[in-house]
Amino acid sequence: MADIVTIVAEPRERVGKGASRAVRRAGKVPAVIYGDNKEPESIQIPQNEIIRLLNRGGFMSHTFEVQVGKTKTKVLPRDLQLHPVSDMPIHIDFLRLGKDMDLVMEVPVHIVGEEKSPGIKRGGVINHTRHAIELHVPADNIPEFIEVSVAGLDVNEAVKIHSVTLPAGCRPTTDRDFTICAIVAPSGLKSAEAASDDAAGDDE
Repeated sequence: MADIVTIVAEPRERVGKGASRAVRRAGKVPAVIYGDNKEPESIQIPQNEIIRLLNRGGFMSHTFEVQVGKTKTKVLPRDLQLHPVSDMPIHIDFLRLGKDMDLVMEVPVHIVGEEKSPGIKRGGVINHTRHAIELHVPADNIPEFIEVSVAGLDVNEAVKIHSVTLPAGCRPTTDRDFTICAIVAPSGLKSAEAASDDAAGDDE
């Protein structure tokens, strides 16, 4: 799990379109914290802070702590609205993370073990069937990514979800044993193998 970043915010006294426009003119992004059977909390965050976090990547899959005064709330971004022309952030919905809460979210896949793959050594390439996996994850232990190893894989062999060790408390949202990635032959290697097969056929 990645380190939790603290976002310093201010309470937003007024809500509505006019109030939100005023917040944006002041260089801030209106936002709301909801969930965990508590009342929604309207806040505003400096726009440059949100842009900085967006530029880091993975904003929607990271857990944050929003600090308003002396109160800190653990949250997960669930909706980010961008301006249709400028792509600047104009509103954010944060989900308040309660104890023992279970979330469904897509977690990025990180491939490892390429240097130990016979298929890649032969010139094969990785075919990414899924760049992320939809999982049930515990709110207090959201993984930053899922590590998937291709060590030992040859051409035309694949990694399926049942062979991947998931972090504690995480499980797929489906029982289907789907493919995450495979080692496939590049076109040059396929052509060479086809030529070899044709030559073998001529000798028979």
